[in-house]
Amino acid sequence: MPKMKTNRGAAKRFSLTGGGKIRRAKAFARHILTKKSTKRKRGLRQNNLVDAANTKMLRKILPYM
Repeated sequence: MPKMKTNRGAAKRFSLTGGGKIRRAKAFARHILTKKSTKRKRGLRQNNLVDAANTKMLRKILPYM
């Protein structure tokens, strides 16, 4: 059976935690930052975990993660 292909765009955006959960970055932190408060921007720096609804789909497109 041939090897499965990893979705390279997704591979660059997600990483695995030690416990096997999928980590993601928060959105809305790239540009138009002047109108966002310092507190909001600080919160956007933190990483988040992918919720259970999307985890199954991500495991499919990231088979070797």
